Amino acid sequence: MREVVYTVRVEFGDCDPARIVWFPNFFRWIDAASRHFFVECGVPPWHETEKTLGIIGTPLVDTHASFRKTASYGDVLRIHTSIAEWRGKSFVQRYRVTRGDDVIMECDEVRIFAARREGDPTGIRAVPAPEEIRKLCG
Repeated sequence: MREVVYTVRVEFGDCDPARIVWFPNFFRWIDAASRHFFVECGVPPWHETEKTLGIIGTPLVDTHASFRKTASYGDVLRIHTSIAEWRGKSFVQRYRVTRGDDVIMECDEVRIFAARREGDPTGIRAVPAPEEIRKLCG
C-alpha cells in the first residue's frame, strides 16, 4: 500500500475562538491531500486525464472521520494518505492526520472515478478505475 504525506501548517485563521482548528478545515486539507496523492503517484492533472482517459476527477460520495486530539495555530500537521481498498467503480482513500507522534484525526472516504455523462455535459457517471492509474497508485 503506497502512502503519500501532505504537510499543512495551521494558521490563526484556521481556528475557532477556542483556538482549535475549525473542523471543516480538516476536510479541506484532506481533499487537497487526495489530489496531492495522485500527483505524487504520477497521475496527470484531471484536465489531462479527461482528454486521455475520460476521467474528470474523483468526487467524494461518503466520508467517515474520527477526531482524536485538537490542533491549533502554529502546529504542523502531516496528512498520511493511501488507498485502503479498490472497488469496482469506487475506492476507499484513507487519511491519518498526525502532529509528531500524535494522531489528530483519521478519516476514510469513498470516492469514484468520474466521467462526463454522454449527452449531458454537466452530468457525471462513475466508471471503473483505469488500470494505469491503479498501477501508479500501488
